[in-house]
Formats: sequence, C-alpha cells, structure tokens
Amino acid sequence: MAGNREFLNRRLHSLLGVIPIGLFLVQHLVVNNFATRGPEAFNNAADFMGNLPFRIVLETVIIYLPILFHAIYGLYIAFTAKNNAGKYGYFRNWMFLLQRVSGVITLIFITWHVWETRVAAAFGAHVNYDMMADILSSPFMFGFYLVGVISTIFHFANGLWSFLVSWGITVSPRSQVISTYFTIGVFIILSIVGISTLLAFV
Repeated sequence: MAGNREFLNRRLHSLLGVIPIGLFLVQHLVVNNFATRGPEAFNNAADFMGNLPFRIVLETVIIYLPILFHAIYGLYIAFTAKNNAGKYGYFRNWMFLLQRVSGVITLIFITWHVWETRVAAAFGAHVNYDMMADILSSPFMFGFYLVGVISTIFHFANGLWSFLVSWGITVSPRSQVISTYFTIGVFIILSIVGISTLLAFV
C-alpha cells in the first residue's frame, strides 16, 4: 500500500513539474521577455497578466498549490535519494544529482522572487519595469537572479527528460538519446530568453 502511494506521489510530482508548472514557467519567461522591447512593452504585458479574470483563483489552483506539492515532495526525494555521481560518474547520474541540487536552489529563488513581487504587490507595490530594474540594480541580486533563473530552467528541462521516461513516452535507448538533445535545446533556448530579460532591466 505504501509502495503504491509513493508510486502515485512520484507520478503526480513528475506530472505537475511539466503541467502546469513547466508551462507556467515558459509563459512567465516569454511575458517577462517583453522587457527587451522597453519599459512600456513590459508594463503592458505585466498589466495584462495582472488583470486576468479570477487571477487569484487561477494563481492558487494552477500555480501555488502545484508548486507547493512539487516542492515539498521534491525536497523529500532530494534528501532521501541515493546519488551515484561520485561513484560512477555517468552523465545521467550527474543529471540525477544536479536535478536535486537545482531543485533546492530553485525553491529558494522562487520563494524570494514571490516575496519580492507577488507579496509586495499584495501590500500595494506595483509590479512593473521600475520594480525589477530597482531589484536588479544590485550586482548581488543580479547574480542571485541569474543563478536562480538558470537553475529553474535547468530543473524544468532535465525534469522534462525524466517525465518522458517515467510516463513511458521515451522507452527505447534511442528515444532517450533524442530526448536528451531535445531537452538540452529547451534549456539553451529558455536560458537565452531568461538571460536576455535580466539584461534588459539593467
């Protein structure tokens, strides 16, 4: 019984990491990238997202609750998993280890980012270009956001590979090699989007 519960929890953890969390990440990166077109373009995009009907309900059900479960169960996996990277050194073993490390970094980053933006907005602050430019004007915070964004994107891209395997989509060794190159491409493309956005604020 306990084994079945853990199997279902791991499946749900994997699914939520892609749908809806992964899709939200991609959407968030794309919307934020409007900053590369100037303050007005970013503010218009941010205002559009902030004024969606039932935004609080949508954010709670589609973003916050899935992230909460994914984060809590992810920490359980991270601190109970047996890592083989140091012993074997295989590429996938290193990816296994980096997935756990990036998950912890991502959780810290997302918690801080939500505090600086969504929580601040709840107390009357306006989430706009000037807010982000002010945050990223600090070299330390820029470095923190750079590491956080890259870590989050890596966690999603590498997690996507695991999702395809665990859900039986890539079963053969060849399909897993193809998905490795595909997810590396996803990581590179989204990293370019994320880094160019950060640079647009400075």
